[in-house]
Amino acid sequence: MKNPATAPTGPPASRQGQQPHRGRASAAALARALLIAAGLVTVYYVLPLDGRLTAGASAVLVCGLLLVVVVFWWEVRAIVDSPWPRLKALEALATTLALFLLLFAGAYFLLEHTTPGSFSEPLTKTDSLYFTLTTFTTVGYGDIAARSQPGRILTMCQMLGGLLLVGVAAKILASAVQTGLRRRDGDPPDVFPPSHGNQR
Repeated sequence: MKNPATAPTGPPASRQGQQPHRGRASAAALARALLIAAGLVTVYYVLPLDGRLTAGASAVLVCGLLLVVVVFWWEVRAIVDSPWPRLKALEALATTLALFLLLFAGAYFLLEHTTPGSFSEPLTKTDSLYFTLTTFTTVGYGDIAARSQPGRILTMCQMLGGLLLVGVAAKILASAVQTGLRRRDGDPPDVFPPSHGNQR
């Protein structure tokens, strides 16, 4: 018969051993999230977006949105396998959100250069990013508004995409974090049930 005093403590002891690393992991995750967002914003400002919003540019926008979905799904899988699921979710959110917003900011900028007057005032790159953020956050100051039909269609697409990002994507991230925590602690995951039938 085993002595309870000498019995191993299991996962709680291992979590105590991880405590010194938690601070470094948190700082590293925050730094990576900031660097990813700053890097994407830098690319947005450096890219020569002085062309026209042609069919080719529209295809680039669609492919960019598909890339956002692919990156998001890859990040979800990385969250499940990460030893720090919550921190990895922060990186995933920074990457997905920055890509989504900058894609629409670039599209607004190109549309205004293609068809001047599509918005209530000429747009610089900063103006385009500002309009994208006010639309995403539903602040809607009204100082910049879409006037042309293509501009309003593009804005509606961003609104719908933003709702999906906030609602569906946030729920998926939360589920991935919970699955990652269970996997890290050695508990069987129940978010993605096994395919060999229900267990009673």
